Amino acid sequence: MTAGRAPWRRMALAALGTAAALALPSGARAADAYPAKPITMVVPFAAGGPTDVVARTLAAAMSKNLGQSVVVENRLGAGGTVSAAYVAKAAPDGYTILIHHNGMATAPALYSKLPYKPLTDFSFVGQVADVPMTLLGRHDLPPRTLPELVAYIRQNQGKLNLANAGLGAVSQLCGMLFQKAIGVDLTAIPYQGTAPALTALLGGQVDILCDQTTQTLPHIKADKVKLYGVTTTQRIKALPNTPTLSEGGLKGFEVKVWHGVYAPRGTPPAVIDRLNAAMRAGLKDPAVAARLAELGAEIVPEDKQTPEGLRTWLQSEIEKWSPIIKAAGVQAD
Repeated sequence: MTAGRAPWRRMALAALGTAAALALPSGARAADAYPAKPITMVVPFAAGGPTDVVARTLAAAMSKNLGQSVVVENRLGAGGTVSAAYVAKAAPDGYTILIHHNGMATAPALYSKLPYKPLTDFSFVGQVADVPMTLLGRHDLPPRTLPELVAYIRQNQGKLNLANAGLGAVSQLCGMLFQKAIGVDLTAIPYQGTAPALTALLGGQVDILCDQTTQTLPHIKADKVKLYGVTTTQRIKALPNTPTLSEGGLKGFEVKVWHGVYAPRGTPPAVIDRLNAAMRAGLKDPAVAARLAELGAEIVPEDKQTPEGLRTWLQSEIEKWSPIIKAAGVQAD
C-alpha cells in the first residue's frame, strides 16, 4: 500500500509546488530568471560622445557579469529628455535601462512641459563615474592664468563670447556658473554638441569653452588651447599640475559630469539588485577603471554606487541647479 501511494504523493507534492510558484508575485518569478535575454541601455546622446563612451565601457563589463549582452542604443533629442521619457514609459522588467548625466537634474528647470518626473518616475540603480570639466580659452587668448582671464573679461565686457554644446548641456551649465562667479555676462554661442563647440574653439571662432576632459585632454596635451583650470574641488590625476578654479580664486566652484543608471519605476527590487551588482562588479574591473582613467573620469565612491546614493545625489543636484537656471531665464518649451 505504501508503495502504491508513493506516485500519488509525489504528484500531490508537485502540484503543491506548482501552486506555490504561481502564488509568487510575477515580479519575483521574473527576477528569478533575470536576465533571460539582452538588455538595452539607452544613451541620450550621440555615439562616440563622452556619455556614450562611458556607457559602452560599462555595458561591456556588465554583460560579462550578467551573462547577457547589454546593448547600447542612442536616442537623441531635447537635451536627453527624449531618452529619459522613453525609458520612463518602458516595461518595468529590467530589459530597458537608462544611463544619463547631469541633464537628469536640470531638465525640470529647463523644460516647462517635461513628460516625466526624475525623482518619482524611475527606479534607481546607482551612480557610475564623474568626469571633470576644464575651462579653456582659444590658443591665442592673451591671459595665461585664471586671475588674468577674469581681469581680462572685466576689462573687455561685451567683447568676449562663451561657447556651449546647447540647451541643458553641462558645458552650458558650467558657463552659467562661471559667469555668476565672476559677475560678468558673456555672449553665449550655442552649438549642436560638444564636438562642434570644441572645433570652433580650436579654430579660434570662439573665445572660451567649459568642456569635459573626455573631449579636451588630447588638445590640452597637444597645447592647442589655453587651460585655465579644472572644475572639481580637488586636482585631478589626469592633470595633476593644473589648479582648480577654486584655487584660482573662484572659491567653492564645482561642476562635474556625473552619470547614473536608471530603470522604469516599478522594476522589481530583485532585478534592481541584480543590475546594481553587475554595475558595481563592472566598476571594479581593472580594465574599466583604466579606460575611464584615460578619459579623465573617476569612479564614484561605493556609497554613491547604490540606488539610494544616486537618488540622494539627484535630489541635491536638482536643488543646486534649479535656482541658477531660473535666475538666468533659460528655459525651453
